[in-house]
Amino acid sequence: MKSTYNEFVFKLKKLYGGFDEEQKKFEKAPNSKISRELGYSDAQFSRLINESATEGEYARANQNADRILLLLKLEEEIKSVRTGKSKRRYYAIGVLLILISAFIGYFINQKIHDDKSSSLSSVRYEMLKWSFETEYVNPYTKLINLPSDCNFACYKYQGKWELGDSYKVPFFRERSGFHYAATEVIMYARCMPEKSSTGDVLEGYEYQKHEIWYDTSESPIDSFLAANGTELTEEYKKMDLSKQKNFIRVAYVHTFFRNEFQIDTTQILRTGKVIGRDIEFVSNEELESQLGSSEIVDEISKEVQKIITNRLEDFSRPISCGEAITPDLNFHEIKEGSEMNFDCQLTTGRVSLDYTKSYVLKDQYIKNKCRPE
Repeated sequence: MKSTYNEFVFKLKKLYGGFDEEQKKFEKAPNSKISRELGYSDAQFSRLINESATEGEYARANQNADRILLLLKLEEEIKSVRTGKSKRRYYAIGVLLILISAFIGYFINQKIHDDKSSSLSSVRYEMLKWSFETEYVNPYTKLINLPSDCNFACYKYQGKWELGDSYKVPFFRERSGFHYAATEVIMYARCMPEKSSTGDVLEGYEYQKHEIWYDTSESPIDSFLAANGTELTEEYKKMDLSKQKNFIRVAYVHTFFRNEFQIDTTQILRTGKVIGRDIEFVSNEELESQLGSSEIVDEISKEVQKIITNRLEDFSRPISCGEAITPDLNFHEIKEGSEMNFDCQLTTGRVSLDYTKSYVLKDQYIKNKCRPE
């Protein structure tokens, strides 16, 4: 344990300067800032720095520190490239490695469940935020990088987007009663000059918080569908599950999703797929208090496990969405509050259901309009 702790401190000293053993503090940043940049809660980082974490936690923390050091090295290599074409190639490779290292490494290899809060302040979202809002990584295209005529549509779309309206769909499976609800989304969008020199491709890395609900009345899926069989009824779409006595939340689904947006003059085409997913169950004690017995809790938990094993595979397939209308025909006028609305179909158990995915631009990276030379 002591060796892994010393390794952890040694690596952080490379990032944050000298370390005061007595005060457990670093020269260049307070512990609260370091914990956020590493993707930890304050309580988790406090255990790490005070030698009270587990061996596994130190192993994961050292992996996090290694990733940051690698990213810094990649950034230096990118800066050292001087020729235009080579610079673009190395920039593209660097950004790709940075984002894949940060996200895939975290969502697939990291299993940190100490913070039981289901809010977007969880460590899962913090890793996404770290990759776009710290000095270590800045994958956005800047004003100085735009062409002289400013004809680069994606530049005003860059920044942080959030889910507009929540949506939900019932699962189609042997046993009725289970529903999938999208409640919170944060997406960071960046131009992809390495893929399109004309600025018509936008890449979005997205953290989604979904929920699995159980309907104790086990109403069949048809009761929530309109006559065409794929569209959900307005009553169901407007229903607040948390206010329905017969609906019980049984699990949270944390997902990392990669989007690509093809921007046309009047339309935006969205494609994408799931990259990583993590399931967080509501505690047995809470479920038992709502369902009445441990036997029912066990039964429902087994059903949810089957959903995770079988049905959630469907959610990993590439999405199927129609084109959205551009927020403004003049892309220079895109501003905070602009929306992208996509009519999509989500397939579970070979049944496709319609839903609308809306993004709202909350924190725009480039607020000023580009000025042609």
